[in-house]
Amino acid sequence: MNIHVQASAGHIGRVRGVDLADPLFWQLPRPERLAAFALLRRLDTPMRFGEGTGSSRSAGKGFYALVKYADVREASRLPRHFASAPGVTTPEPAAWAKAVFGNSMVNMDGAEHATMRRIVSHAFTPRLLAAAEADVREVAGRVVDKMIAQRPHDFVASVASRMSFDVICNLMGVPERYRTEIAHRVDHASENIGVKRGVRARFRVPGRGLRALAHMQLVMAKLARERRRNPTDDLISALVCADVDGQALSSRQLGAFFSLLLVAGVETTRNAMAHGLALLTEHPEQCALLASEFDKYADGAMEEIVRHSTPIIQFRRTVVGECTLGGRVFVPGEKVVLFYTSANRDETVFANPDAFDITRNPNPHLGYGGGGPHYCLGSHLARQEMKALFHELLTRPRDLRAVGIPDLVDSNFDNRVRALPFTFSTGADPDLPPPRHKTVQPKA
Repeated sequence: MNIHVQASAGHIGRVRGVDLADPLFWQLPRPERLAAFALLRRLDTPMRFGEGTGSSRSAGKGFYALVKYADVREASRLPRHFASAPGVTTPEPAAWAKAVFGNSMVNMDGAEHATMRRIVSHAFTPRLLAAAEADVREVAGRVVDKMIAQRPHDFVASVASRMSFDVICNLMGVPERYRTEIAHRVDHASENIGVKRGVRARFRVPGRGLRALAHMQLVMAKLARERRRNPTDDLISALVCADVDGQALSSRQLGAFFSLLLVAGVETTRNAMAHGLALLTEHPEQCALLASEFDKYADGAMEEIVRHSTPIIQFRRTVVGECTLGGRVFVPGEKVVLFYTSANRDETVFANPDAFDITRNPNPHLGYGGGGPHYCLGSHLARQEMKALFHELLTRPRDLRAVGIPDLVDSNFDNRVRALPFTFSTGADPDLPPPRHKTVQPKA
């Protein structure tokens, strides 16, 4: 795929050879995709891709790509013009799926979204948040204990996934007896979220994904009934027993929220952790700086990891009110896609944007969204998880590093790492701290 800008007199024209609606584009190496976005940012107005790219602007299934930082940020904060409904992903969720499984908060607008977010926010009491912070540190210690004892080869499966999944399940109060099955179902539901899939996968995966969602809905409905009868100090109890203007989450709403947490709270955080290890390996001087004074540089390092990797590539919006953005007039019915991966490399905001610099300041990245009503509720928890894990990784094992490059999934939605080989040493180092937690051996 040959990519270049076609210039006209005094004006940047179309970028030839770039089609963000073509699955082949998302199978290009990531550096080539980022270079294409850099060219798109040079255009005067957002470019349209997909069906209906001719004179009929609202026809077909095309969309306008918002690739500049200012445009993505502004669209995020104008829900009266750019709506999340009927869906922020591609394809948009079917109406019958919402009726059966419940609608996700990310697809809601207005009063409906405000009510859901108010109920969820009310459930995060100071007591629950304090317990979560302590649990994050405990989980990080246990995960690294097990890593040192078992010496696994894949960082994603054995460390990043384990960390983020256990934190969310502990927060929600999911009993251990359900976790293995839920993790298995999550893998089945999300393993083909990318764009590279065969004909058989296109026919089979949706059914497998729906079965996984149905199973998780049944588990959450059962837990909701148990917690209503016998509340405990967990998020499920807080959500189903909440009384915010006389409202609490129904079992179906709880299932939809749990499914969202598994993507937003597990998938994105584990991907950020995996990219973090790869970046620190690729830039040993940055790793050494972070390790030298972790408390001083940790916050900046976690923000830079998220900016540089941008775990969520894009969300889409539907135009519901005529407005002007990025030099173009948008009319109701049109679709726009907010490309966070491009906004976080915008040269007008970030100096030397392709560099990985843990001292970057300021770093107003859009890795958790562009602000507005849909700013990520779990951003604080994600930051805590990353800091706790990397603190353990950089202070306990020696010479920990990725081996080779991350195995990335071809996806137009998330910057997913399928696997990341890694290595470390412990040896008989007298300065190496002993295990901080008792490692629980699996039952035979």
